[in-house]
Amino acid sequence: MKTEGRNAVIELLKTGKPIEKIMLEKGEKGNAPQGSLSLIFAEARKKDVRVQFVDKRALDKLSETRRHQGVIAFTTDYEYFDLDDIIAEKKSEKGGFIVLCDGIEDVHNLGSILRVAECAGADGVVIPKMGGASVTESVIRISAGAAEHMKVAKVPSLNHAIEVLQKNGYWIYALEAGGEDIYAEDFSGNVALVVGGEDSGVKRLTKEKCDKVLSLPLQGKVNSLNASVALGIAAYEVVRNRLKG
Repeated sequence: MKTEGRNAVIELLKTGKPIEKIMLEKGEKGNAPQGSLSLIFAEARKKDVRVQFVDKRALDKLSETRRHQGVIAFTTDYEYFDLDDIIAEKKSEKGGFIVLCDGIEDVHNLGSILRVAECAGADGVVIPKMGGASVTESVIRISAGAAEHMKVAKVPSLNHAIEVLQKNGYWIYALEAGGEDIYAEDFSGNVALVVGGEDSGVKRLTKEKCDKVLSLPLQGKVNSLNASVALGIAAYEVVRNRLKG
C-alpha cells in the first residue's frame, strides 16, 4: 500500500508501523530535500526507514492520487482491527465512543469521517465489508493521516455489530432526519453514532436496531448535510457534553 502526501506520511511515521521504504523528491541541490520534506527525511533516518531519492517524474508515475507532494511511503496493506479491540480502547473515562458507517461509499466522505473521529477522540470506526468504501491510499490521504491513528473494524454485518455494542453497554444513536433534537441529548456513558450513506441515509433495518434517532435542526432550504459534516457536528456534541460534565 502507498501513503502519499506530506501530512499523511508524517502521521504514518508517528505510528511506528512498519514502512518498507519512503521515496522523496530530490531537492534542487543534489539529494537534500527541502522544507517539510527534510523533516520527513530526518524522522525516517531516526526510525531506520530506507529512503530513496527520485525525481518528480518518477513520483508522478507511481502516484495514484496525483497529489504526492514530493513523497510516497510504501507499507503493507492496511491492517483492520477487531470490534473487540475498539470496545476495549475507551480513551475517555466518561465512556466509550464509536462511529459506525452505514453505506458510506465515497472515499472522500470516509476519509473525512476518519479525520473527524480521530479529532473528536473516538475509540474507533466500524465499516461493513460489503456496501461501503474501504481504507485505501486515497482515504488515508484525505484523512490527513488520521487513519493511521484510528482503529477501524471491518465487519460482516453492521446490524450484528450494533447488537454486540448494545450487549457491551453502548447506547446507539442513528443520525437521520425525523428524529429527536440532538441538542437535548446528554451522551453519558458508552456512545455509538451511526452515520448513513450519501444518498440513502441510515438503512431502515439498521435504524430500527438503534436505541434512538437524532436529528440536526436544519434551518435552510436544503434538506440534508454531507455525511462527514453531519458526523462532525454530532461528534462534537458528544465532546461538548463530556467536557462540561
